[in-house]
Amino acid sequence: MSSPCFTPIIGEKGYERLKWVLDTLESGVREISDQDNFESGVLSIGGEHIGWQGQWLLDNPRFVSSGFFNSMKTGHILRGDILLVKDGATIGKVAIADPPPADRSAINEHVFILRVSKDHYPKYYFYVIQSSMTQQQIQREIRGSAQPGLNAEFQNVVNVPVPPHPHQRAIADYLDRETTRIDALIKAKERLHGLLAEKRRALITRAVTRGLDPQVPLRDSGIPWLGKIPAHWKVTRLKFAGRVQTGLALGKQYQARSVVEYPYLRVANVQDGFLDLSDVKTVSVPEQEALSYLLRKEDVLMNEGGDADKLGRGAVWTGEIDPCLHQNHVFAVRVRDISPAWLALWISSDHAKAYFESRSKQSTNLASISATNLMEMPLLQPPEEEQSAIVGSVHNDIRKIDAVFSAIEDTVQLFKERRSALIAAAVTGQIDVGSAV
Repeated sequence: MSSPCFTPIIGEKGYERLKWVLDTLESGVREISDQDNFESGVLSIGGEHIGWQGQWLLDNPRFVSSGFFNSMKTGHILRGDILLVKDGATIGKVAIADPPPADRSAINEHVFILRVSKDHYPKYYFYVIQSSMTQQQIQREIRGSAQPGLNAEFQNVVNVPVPPHPHQRAIADYLDRETTRIDALIKAKERLHGLLAEKRRALITRAVTRGLDPQVPLRDSGIPWLGKIPAHWKVTRLKFAGRVQTGLALGKQYQARSVVEYPYLRVANVQDGFLDLSDVKTVSVPEQEALSYLLRKEDVLMNEGGDADKLGRGAVWTGEIDPCLHQNHVFAVRVRDISPAWLALWISSDHAKAYFESRSKQSTNLASISATNLMEMPLLQPPEEEQSAIVGSVHNDIRKIDAVFSAIEDTVQLFKERRSALIAAAVTGQIDVGSAV
């Protein structure tokens, strides 16, 4: 039996332009949302519904009406179709309709359908498009600055390896087996990560509502969702313990006024309990106006909104960048009478998260809370020395959990790199999949 291995080289026989592999390339159309029409069963697929490993992400589905679906001349998803995200923050994500995500489904304007000709095996090209060599070519074909994306011309430029059809199937079958194993390992690690996150949140919640002494006398807090608290703790509201500074709205035009370039923090920089300063943007504003948005050491940064998991998350600013501003989607809370570190712990608790959700404005996948509602947030206030002791104890426990987090994330990254390398090697003939079975 001959080996299904091949060794093509770009520019030589064995590679072809993607367009010669495809039967059709279809664009979706701007959807007319029909969120409540679940009975229609016409699922609308956008970039957010496709994962980086090709999985369907359908926790927040969108639907279109049957009439709209039937009027569409392109974009109906058929078995074997390859779906490619063509714009937005996740250009290049790819999935295969094997089977389709629903009995009736269609792509919206942010996705391409790539339908390979009958002489080719769709699952093989699903892996080819996932491979690093194809993704690099795709990224080079992104056009535009305000709204970067792919246009249909990319198929005329991107080269893909094209072995004989039996070899395509053998490679796809091999990658199905191997990626399934790796994906199972990744899911197991991610489940463990999720359990640790729950433990971390529970640890914080108990500490900021009960303290460190399990024998402490308790009393009713007077707040139904908060329950009992240590009898000697005070119940206050954030407005009595500090003030909220709102941030800079981007996009203002200053005409002939002199401006200065400042770094600023945005939602992506403010994580749950820490700051991610690996990518800090800058903005040019008049120096006098910037004074209203300058951060000070020990400001507690809190996100005004975004995705639901970003709502209210925050951390203490310790002046890593000076001067530094904050965008209007990030609040800076300047506290008095309580420790900034105590407030940062409090906003990581289940009770604070529940408050944010109850007072937020909700839209599809997004939520935001106003400064007024933030100021009304209930807040527990132990004596100053006890705040310090609780913060120190919790931070010590969190460091241990975060060390495990880091190890899990490193392992997941290694699995993902292994997966990517395996796909690249298989589709380019560097692995003899006949002997690798």
